[in-house]
Amino acid sequence: MLISSFQCFLETLKSHPVIDISVAKGTCVSLDLSVENTELKQVNVSSSKDLEAYIWNYMKQNNAKLAFGGYLEQRGIYQRSDYFNQLNKETERNIHIGLDLWIEANTAIFSPLKGTIHSFKNNTNYGDYGPTIILKHKIEEFEFYTLYGHLSLASIENLKVGAEVKQGEQIANLGTAEVNGDYPPHLHFQIIKDIQDYKGDYPGVSNQVDLEFYKLNCPDPNLLLKLNS
Repeated sequence: MLISSFQCFLETLKSHPVIDISVAKGTCVSLDLSVENTELKQVNVSSSKDLEAYIWNYMKQNNAKLAFGGYLEQRGIYQRSDYFNQLNKETERNIHIGLDLWIEANTAIFSPLKGTIHSFKNNTNYGDYGPTIILKHKIEEFEFYTLYGHLSLASIENLKVGAEVKQGEQIANLGTAEVNGDYPPHLHFQIIKDIQDYKGDYPGVSNQVDLEFYKLNCPDPNLLLKLNS
C-alpha cells in the first residue's frame, strides 16, 4: 500500500498518550479479535460479559493493564447487530478501521494533540459508539480529526463546539457496557483526514467495497499513538 504524505506526517508527531503514561508504556499487549483468532470460537462474542471475561483473562495472562489492536481486523462481533449486518457479504460492515484500547471503565482519556472540539453525540444504536467526541486538529499544513468512542455519558455534558483543547488535557472517561453500545469497556480511537459532513459520528467499521477509501482517509492510529514502541 502506498504511504501518503499524511501518514508520514503522523509518524513525525510527538503525541501525548491517550491513556495515562504509566499504563500505556510497558504494561500493554496487542490483542487479536479477528475472525482468524480460533480461541474466539469458544467465546460468545455477542455477550459483552463473556467477551470482557476473555479480554481481561488475556491481559492477566500477559501481565498487562491494557490491551490494544484491531486496525483493519475483520471481526465476527458485529454480526450480532443489524446496524452492521447486511445480507450482501460485500456490503456487510465487519472490518474495523480504528484502534481499540481495552481497559477498565472510568479510565481517563487525554487528548494526544492540541485541537478544538469539532462535535459530540451519544450514538445509541445497538453496537454503536455510545457517547462520542471528535476533535479537530490543524498542525502545519494538515487539518484532520480524531474520534473517541465508547465514553461515559458525563464525558459529553457541558461541552462546547469550538472550545480549545490542550495537548495532554483530559477530555473524557470510558463508559460501561450499559452506555457504550454494549461492549466491554474500551476506547475506540480513530484518525480521520476528511470528516465529510459527519458530526459526533463517523464510520468505524467498513465493508470490503469501501475499504480502500477508508485506508487512506483513516490511517493506522498507531502511527500517532506509537503503542509498544
